[in-house]
Amino acid sequence: MKKITVFTPTYNRAYCLHRCYESLKRQTSNSFTWLIIDDGSTDDTYDLVLSWINENHIEIKYFWQENQGMHAAHNTAYKFIDTELNVCIDSDDYMPKDAIEKIINYWDKYGNAEVSGIIGLDSDFRGGIIGSYLPTDIEKSTLFHLYNKYGVKGDKKLVYRTELTKNYQYPIFPDEKYVGLAYKYYKLDQHYEMLLMNEVLCCVEYLPDGSSMNMISQYIKNPRGFAFYRKELMKLPYCNIFFKFKQAIHYVASSCISKNKKFLIETPCKLLTILATPIGLTLYGYIITKSKKVNISS
Repeated sequence: MKKITVFTPTYNRAYCLHRCYESLKRQTSNSFTWLIIDDGSTDDTYDLVLSWINENHIEIKYFWQENQGMHAAHNTAYKFIDTELNVCIDSDDYMPKDAIEKIINYWDKYGNAEVSGIIGLDSDFRGGIIGSYLPTDIEKSTLFHLYNKYGVKGDKKLVYRTELTKNYQYPIFPDEKYVGLAYKYYKLDQHYEMLLMNEVLCCVEYLPDGSSMNMISQYIKNPRGFAFYRKELMKLPYCNIFFKFKQAIHYVASSCISKNKKFLIETPCKLLTILATPIGLTLYGYIITKSKKVNISS
């Protein structure tokens, strides 16, 4: 049985998906399955993937669903994954040729039931580390503490134990297509730390049509998803009051966008939310103004 599933959510990315495929063909270990979750593509993604399946270089599983957003594609992926480990590689990214081998060797040596997985590094296409390296004086950490206690910067690549990632499904809100993926990761932080591995596991590029480049638009289109995410972060027991206050500000702004008049009733931190309301209203005004300028310029 394969050790790890590489899963890739994709939507109309046939023009760049080949980079991920070619990198997986070059892997020095074949103990993986590539699971592609096609989130409603209307380009030639299906035909392209079918041609790769017929080439039979690597094991590929493909599933198509109606377009629901990245978080919904993750929900679907976790239903199909049956390997011990899993890692998400986005459709515009690729893996160094020895990434799978390094993950498996590291997990076989250090992995255990007391940790949820491995945190590795992302690099850009020129080999530069995204953000900062992981601390070398500790062996494991929660994802939250990695950023908020140890001062790590930039996106990192997360490898999880599959039995754990099947928990905490992302909610689906009608007519919305975004919920912060870190919701699941911070939930797992409540129970497990992750092993730290200062090795590049993924090479990334932020494309103009990627969600990280369109946050204002996402904010406007998915206010209930954003509000849910901020409420969940306010509930985390290991977060300080300043972190929760920041979440309350964003929660207020998202609630205003969705016209939710019950936001003070629904908040898990009522006093903080009341205090955050003036700033949240200001943020709401900024987002609305910014979105209009973006629409005009586009």
